[in-house]
Amino acid sequence: MRKSKLQSVTVGGSADDIETAFYEALQTGDIDKLMGCWADEDEVVCVHPGGPRVVGVGAIRAAFDGMFSNGTIKATPQRVRKIESLASAVHNVLEKIEVMTEEGPREAYVIATNVYHKTAQGWRMVAHHASPGTPREMQELTDAPLVLH
Repeated sequence: MRKSKLQSVTVGGSADDIETAFYEALQTGDIDKLMGCWADEDEVVCVHPGGPRVVGVGAIRAAFDGMFSNGTIKATPQRVRKIESLASAVHNVLEKIEVMTEEGPREAYVIATNVYHKTAQGWRMVAHHASPGTPREMQELTDAPLVLH
C-alpha cells in the first residue's frame, strides 16, 4: 500500500512539516489532509477568531468543514516564532489572510499559536488558537533593542 505524502511527513517529519501541511490544507480545502495534521486525542483544541473553544477531533473537523463550505482559506503564515523541545513545539505566527470582498481582494491578519506534540504517529497538532489581528500588529512589540541605521 502506497503512503500519502502527509503520512510520510507525519511519521518521520517535524513540527515544521506538519505546519506546512496544515496551511497547505487550508489553502486547498483538503479536510482529510488538514485532519491528518491533528493528534487523535480527545482533548485537542481549536479556537478561531471570535469563535468558541472547539474540543475534540470530531468537533474540529465539523468546524473546518463548515469553513470550507464557504471556500478555501488563503492563510499564509509569516513571522514565525518558535519554542521547541524534544517532544513539543509551540509556533506563534502572523497569518496573512486573503479575503475576496465585493470591492475586490482584501488582506486581513490573524495572530495564531500552533502547538505540536511528538506522538507515536509522529508530530501532530494538539492546539490551534487564532485571534483577530490588524496590519498595525505586523509591528511586533518586543524587548529587543530598536536599531536605527
